[in-house]
Amino acid sequence: MTALNRALGAFYGLALGDALGMPTQSMSRADIKARFGEIRDLQDAGPDQPIAANMPAGSVTDDTEQAILVGQLLIDGAGQIEPALLAQRLIEWEATMQAKGSQDLLGPSTKRAIEMILAGHSPEEAGRYGTTNGAAMRITPVGIAADVADSQRFISAVVQACQVTHNTTLGISSAAAVAAVVSAGINGMDLGEALNLGQHIAQQAEGHGHWAAGGRIASRISWARTISVDSDKVLLADLLYDVVGTSVASQESVVVSFALAQQVAVGEMNASEALCTAASLGGDTDTIAAILGAMLGACLGLESWPVGMIDKVKTVNSLELEPLVLRLLALR
Repeated sequence: MTALNRALGAFYGLALGDALGMPTQSMSRADIKARFGEIRDLQDAGPDQPIAANMPAGSVTDDTEQAILVGQLLIDGAGQIEPALLAQRLIEWEATMQAKGSQDLLGPSTKRAIEMILAGHSPEEAGRYGTTNGAAMRITPVGIAADVADSQRFISAVVQACQVTHNTTLGISSAAAVAAVVSAGINGMDLGEALNLGQHIAQQAEGHGHWAAGGRIASRISWARTISVDSDKVLLADLLYDVVGTSVASQESVVVSFALAQQVAVGEMNASEALCTAASLGGDTDTIAAILGAMLGACLGLESWPVGMIDKVKTVNSLELEPLVLRLLALR
């Protein structure tokens, strides 16, 4: 399997997870069960979807759009991201979304950081309260463009992409964990080993950013990967929702993505089943499934995704990621 195949698997996996979770995002597990039963395919958002009302099946959300934005910045900056420029691009992105009448706007950490930038604070200062999963959801291009084999340089690239909005121990270590799995997958590492490395890099990355209270990412990933429920997928989903949590807090949603990736690594689920489980969980389903899709796709390749679903996501969103992915790989 080529590096290109794995990198496309990661980026299209992110988009597919995002689209599967789009109709269920910000809904409770009980409401999802009542409305959809279980997500098994791309679904339309209903009129009462709190964020993406009436969006057609296969539509992506901010997760994919902001990952593309970060990818473009990496290419324009020859592998570097200027934090102030990232802030500017995010402000422009939100303005476009508002003009379209979308409710899918910047998350709480990013919103606060950008307000601080506009008020004249430095990028380092602006991100000091960002503990949510916004940095992790858009970090995949860094995993494609930077090689985790040089861990110090790799972590610096992650910090650069996080700093302006998520300059905290939780924001940076969760993004580093995700990016490391993607990068390791592109290097040809198998899924279980890549998850181990993600955990290790999360621990190393904790030395960066402002300290923030919350369960440590590496420790929570390590614990969540030990959860076992004897092949009972419903019980597993209930447990992840009730005990780990599926909110925008990075120590919940990012950790849940690792717990589901572990189920694939040990053969309890295939990649598509894991994404559908993520989309059915409740809470921040689009981001959990997007992060999971990026990690699985990088390790298992583009073939791990159903062709029909990927084609639908491409068509509905006019999405053609190959040119972007090729240029990100060239930076690597």
